[in-house]
Amino acid sequence: MRIVLVGPPGAGKGTQAAYLAKNLAIPHISTGDLFRANISQGTPLGQKAQEYMRAGQLVPDEVTIGMAKDRMAQPDAAHGFLLDGFPRNLAQAEALDGVLKGDGLKLDAVLDLEVPEDEVVKRIAGRRICRNESSHVFHAIYNPPKTEGVCDACGGELYQREDDSEETVRKRLEVYHSETEPIIDYYKAQGLVVTISALGKVAEVTQRAMAALDRD
Repeated sequence: MRIVLVGPPGAGKGTQAAYLAKNLAIPHISTGDLFRANISQGTPLGQKAQEYMRAGQLVPDEVTIGMAKDRMAQPDAAHGFLLDGFPRNLAQAEALDGVLKGDGLKLDAVLDLEVPEDEVVKRIAGRRICRNESSHVFHAIYNPPKTEGVCDACGGELYQREDDSEETVRKRLEVYHSETEPIIDYYKAQGLVVTISALGKVAEVTQRAMAALDRD
């Protein structure tokens, strides 16, 4: 199967992508992994991406698209893949369609993980990270430490990352609504979208997703 995974920040895309890819025996291709691999390997696309990143600029769509195209052409993706974080906007979605069509392929499904906005804010803004190298992660509501502000594992100080503040999370949601959400309508027009609730335990969401993809 060739699947695109979409959903707002905090929907658990990375976690679900890993489980779904394993269950479906297809590679999980995430934007973050693409960037890290290309930069660490010093590929021409990785070098271009690094230039933009060092200058504090957004990496152009064509660079991201090029990385995704190269990754999808690798042998382990011959029978399918799960894309996580790509496409991120309409231009990338249209480019992906073009790449697949050029190879005589098409997407099988777009899995949309649905989470209420207030739940997204609660999930992300509640995260607390240990300052020590262990980097243990707790949550003020779902996995609180025994002593507030103190890591259960090593006694280190727990803190909230700047990226996890409610203000930042709401800004990230605004970007998602304006840039990424439109691809859902784009794929709905192609009859590809399968929407499921991403609320509940990880295993429950995975089971829900597998059942939805099977029906599709």
